Amino acid sequence: MKQLKHTFFIALTGILLLSCNNKADYGVAVTQTHIPRVDEMPELPSPYKIIDWKQKARSFDEYVFDFNPELPAGSMIWLDNSQRNIPQITFGLYTAIDDARQGPKNNNGEFHESLNSLAAILGAGLMGIDKTQQNGYNYVKMVQNYFNSDNGWNIVMNNTNPEVALLGGGYGRDWWYDVFPNVLYYAVSDVFPGVENADYIQRTIAEQFVKADSILNGDYNYSYFDYSQMKGMINHIPLQQDAAGGHGYVLYSAYQKYKDKRYLKHAKSAIAALDNQKESRFYEILLPMGIYTAARLNAEHGTSYDVEKMINWVFDGCTDPQARHGWGIIVGKWGNYDVSGLQGSIIDGGGYAFLMNSIKTAWPLVPMVKYEPRFANAIGKWMLNNVNACRLFYPDEIEDKNQWLPELKGYTNSIVAYEGLRYEDLFNKPELKGIHPVALGDGPNWNPNNPKESMFSLYSTSPVGILGAMVDTTDVTGILRLNCNTTDFYAEKPYPVYLYYNPHPETKELTYHPKGKVDVFDIVSKQYVARGIENPTHINIPASQARVLTELPAGTRIERKNNWLIANGHVIAYQ
Repeated sequence: MKQLKHTFFIALTGILLLSCNNKADYGVAVTQTHIPRVDEMPELPSPYKIIDWKQKARSFDEYVFDFNPELPAGSMIWLDNSQRNIPQITFGLYTAIDDARQGPKNNNGEFHESLNSLAAILGAGLMGIDKTQQNGYNYVKMVQNYFNSDNGWNIVMNNTNPEVALLGGGYGRDWWYDVFPNVLYYAVSDVFPGVENADYIQRTIAEQFVKADSILNGDYNYSYFDYSQMKGMINHIPLQQDAAGGHGYVLYSAYQKYKDKRYLKHAKSAIAALDNQKESRFYEILLPMGIYTAARLNAEHGTSYDVEKMINWVFDGCTDPQARHGWGIIVGKWGNYDVSGLQGSIIDGGGYAFLMNSIKTAWPLVPMVKYEPRFANAIGKWMLNNVNACRLFYPDEIEDKNQWLPELKGYTNSIVAYEGLRYEDLFNKPELKGIHPVALGDGPNWNPNNPKESMFSLYSTSPVGILGAMVDTTDVTGILRLNCNTTDFYAEKPYPVYLYYNPHPETKELTYHPKGKVDVFDIVSKQYVARGIENPTHINIPASQARVLTELPAGTRIERKNNWLIANGHVIAYQ
């Protein structure tokens, strides 16, 4: 009888253990999807250096929004009392240092760009700087003058009015310039919610984009769209089909905010138009925004957009000579510097990368791995290269012989970066012949009166807070901690989520710093890497692999439901 009871006990224990194991079945590890152009990038770029992006971001905000700075370049900001669109004073920032078209004394002080001002506010907000009350100004309210109601378009545009539009910067004739300010405005409004009049503007933008997408009906083959006449337009500018990505991003953000099903319907419609393209139409930033939106829609609403195809469209670049030919992600070593990961023209002069584009591509693609963890390795490796190379735009981070204005490094204390990094010089300076790469900028080409220091670009540097808030180093060289929540706007973010990528050929152990007492779960391997920790703890990152780590309150139970992993009612992983 004792033997029978013992056998029964062992059997019952086995059943219970099996039951527990079944309950702890979190699914299989996520097979990684390769991005061929990322595979061509070095595992560890050389020379390797990750600068203090947080300090760069703080310094930029402190300098650029100071009306009386002590640096030799002088003030970068002025007040604009023209009261366009809204009866209030707004402000302008120089697009490039000493740009002759700008400032309080030129063009009635009205020529300034929302892409610059909004990015500066967004970057500062991500860094925890309150732009609604800074030195007596509510800058978030002040940028509402870019909401163009006077011209009947009723969207946020790059300038406050058409009178200054032809001075440069794109306005009412170049689609990405008209759509992206609305992407930025939605992001700023998520970081700074509740600002007076913002809700009205966001609602109006969403309604305008719904009308536009309804009229376009899947056909985005236009240079731009007239949001007053509600009519697609073609001019000398190449067709910009990837504007659908911007429409989709804004409309899905609007759906998350307002839960209006029309916004969801047209977000899907716009992303379907993007997905239905036969080849890459990538330029600037709207396609990556669409990719992120496609990934979220696939994860959260069961759609089946081809995210892999569209990511390759970005990295491989546009090959159609009738479109923005050559725009993609750069791979290679220019002179002594690895420049892989930067965004810009792959073909112009051997390659021409831009800081603004390189930073802003991180905005959608890093949070995307929460919804598509199969790209964790690729995005982790790309970001390692990208973040490393982004420093080369700063005059204090590249050799004097590789930049156009080494004598002016102190002009802004290297707070404002060069606009671009080119394989070879654009202006035929004798000292730079045969030098690769060269840090420079297009500013002198914009206006015959622009000085050489207009190569230093606020417009390009203004989103630096994205990297400041997103990127941290670890105690292992080459392994970054990327905050996947930083730019995951209009999303539920109950728990911290970090992407780590190990570029080394062997497993590396790094120190993980928890916030409180937590369990740490990897949504790539579908395993816990630590439980019940509250002090710095060593965790392993496998060789040439990524982990996407979600930090849960200790003891949180993970349940599997409809192929989703759910913790305390919150989805932490999508299958």
